[in-house]
Amino acid sequence: MKRAVVLLSGGLDSSTAAAIARDRGYDLYALTFDYGQRHRREIEAAMNVGRALGVRDHVVISFDLRKWGGSALTDDIDVPTGRDVTEMAADIPVTYVPARNTIFLSFALGYAETIGADTIFIGANQVDYSGYPDCREEYLRAFETMANLATRAGVEGTIRFKTEAPLIDMTKAEIIKAGTALGLDYGLTWSCYQGGERPCGACDSCRLRSAAFKAAGVRDPVWH
Repeated sequence: MKRAVVLLSGGLDSSTAAAIARDRGYDLYALTFDYGQRHRREIEAAMNVGRALGVRDHVVISFDLRKWGGSALTDDIDVPTGRDVTEMAADIPVTYVPARNTIFLSFALGYAETIGADTIFIGANQVDYSGYPDCREEYLRAFETMANLATRAGVEGTIRFKTEAPLIDMTKAEIIKAGTALGLDYGLTWSCYQGGERPCGACDSCRLRSAAFKAAGVRDPVWH
């Protein structure tokens, strides 16, 4: 089978991207990161999603971005709550983690070259609110170019690396419909930035998730 490395955080987007990769016939090699984030509940969710999707291997990599912080997810900064979409879209949010996707994709690239995988799947989305500069199409294409310039396999031409972001131009409601059609159990996923045992329902991620399920006409199993 074709091999792909999938970045699997346990959230709605990354889980859907992984389900799409499986549906496209890829053998999945999952990467999850324990980087000091406050919402560590997502790591458990990622492992559960990986098992449900039948990943071939699932690697959890640990490092500590709290060493320099700079984000509400890795520092003593309050997570915004109760905001509407207009407020969320006003600027890059404090939940942005500096260079996070570049760090994650670099690990994925090393893993992919080692196992002979030519494709890296990431659940990046630039439509319904995102606000993160490292979720844009132009960024992902730039990383792809770099991947083929910076690796032995790329330079020797044995692998042509691709970064696949199947959700990049989908609304959140479309993402949920796509995952549901593929049989993905969203009850296994985790979106809340607060990292408790139950979703807070008030952070940006919880509010966007709630609105997306409502727009898709699908019941969110996390709340039932």
